[in-house]
Amino acid sequence: MSKRRNAKYKLDRRVGENVWGRPKSPVNSRQSRPGQHGARRTSKPSDFGLQLMAKQKLKGFYGDITEKQFRKVYDEAARRRGNTAELLVGLLESRLDTVVYRAKFVPTVFAARQFVNHGHVTVNGIRANIASMMIRPGDVIEVRERSRNMALVIEAMGSAERDIPDYLEVDAKAMTAKFVRMPALGEIPYAAKMEPNLVVEYYSS
Repeated sequence: MSKRRNAKYKLDRRVGENVWGRPKSPVNSRQSRPGQHGARRTSKPSDFGLQLMAKQKLKGFYGDITEKQFRKVYDEAARRRGNTAELLVGLLESRLDTVVYRAKFVPTVFAARQFVNHGHVTVNGIRANIASMMIRPGDVIEVRERSRNMALVIEAMGSAERDIPDYLEVDAKAMTAKFVRMPALGEIPYAAKMEPNLVVEYYSS
């Protein structure tokens, strides 16, 4: 599991939003930031502070991936022709662990990383265990047969907490998900507002 396993909701309190849209998020009942003096932190952040927070929120949403991994995705987005902010979130949604999470094979993006790392999925029929693997349009992700009766899989597939986005075609019975296309920002079902344009400004400054 991710290194944030025991404190993954600290990010929610830090940014004051329910980043993953989970019912157990502490901001549902307590809006203050973490720490003894969190309730008194009301100073207006600088432009840099807003950019940094946007980066931390976006990075945190995808399982708090490392800065090195996140910067690699950003560099790839900046290299491609098009809107860098749109490409950034599109590439993040193309990660194997994100696709597994969006397909509702597991309940959280943190569980998705562990699920992939433990070899429970295949990509185009080939076993894959690298969470950061980039999925291409047309690729088919499948839960291995021996893993389909795991409690977290059954729980996630039966949950009404999240909807499957249009850029995935999921066959719940066969437990397969086809990555149709790289999504635009407006198609991604973020529970909290994400501002990838501020992330671009952060790295460009």
